[in-house]
Amino acid sequence: QVQLVESGGGLVQAGGSLRLSCAASGRTFSNYAMGWFRQAPGKEREFVAGINWSGGSTYYADSVKGRFTISRDNAKNTVYLQMNSLKPEDTAVYYCASSDTSWVLRPPSNYNYWGQGTQVTVSS
Repeated sequence: QVQLVESGGGLVQAGGSLRLSCAASGRTFSNYAMGWFRQAPGKEREFVAGINWSGGSTYYADSVKGRFTISRDNAKNTVYLQMNSLKPEDTAVYYCASSDTSWVLRPPSNYNYWGQGTQVTVSS
């Protein structure tokens, strides 16, 4: 049974930083791409960042490029999202997800396993 458990969310002032973690179990973590998504109230879930199986390729939404960094530690079965220069519009529930492919795909429909989500709130 695949499980993804996010942590690290919270309340931060605009301009601040947070680091999200996602611990995976139940499958060979290093075989698969991982993604971070977010969903704000009344909005659709959107792709934030993705990383391929080895960590050698990363992809970002335009809205977070230059501020967020995705990384992974395959020895620890964990993927991270470092978020800097946070803005109020980054407020959302953040989800990590595991793809069934080794390369990154942006649409949420390509990810079969999801964490429970962690709330990130950025105050102005």
